Amino acid sequence: MDASLCIVPAAIEDAAEIARLSFELGYPKTTEQTRAALERMLMSPAYFVVVAKAGGGARLGWIAVERRLSLESGESAEITGLVVAATARRMGVGKALVDAAEQWARNAGFDAIRVRSNVTRTESHPFYREIGFRQSKTQHVYIKRIVSDAA
Repeated sequence: MDASLCIVPAAIEDAAEIARLSFELGYPKTTEQTRAALERMLMSPAYFVVVAKAGGGARLGWIAVERRLSLESGESAEITGLVVAATARRMGVGKALVDAAEQWARNAGFDAIRVRSNVTRTESHPFYREIGFRQSKTQHVYIKRIVSDAA
């Protein structure tokens, strides 16, 4: 990893770059949509969002982690987004971002951190295994669009 890489807390000003990086992985959100979500996340202690910056200030990636609470399994820390620029992959950026997320989770009192990875993201599976994650289950995710009665 480049010694000039810095992992820093995300700021509202990072919204455009976060949106651009997300688009690289097929998540087409506008800067405005990203800014609105980021603003809410930064205001809540339930979220941790950091960006990876190169020495010149270019954003190379970002990670978001969430405190999740469920009735059946209690509270947990989960990586909900991790994106590294195509030009910066396999250079330690993703590992540095995950390390920061793990430190946040550890400081928050968690003894584990979880991540879900789409089966189509085959390049991410070896990455997670190489940095110590183990697969715990396979699942299907279903979605049903609902429309407001007011529409």
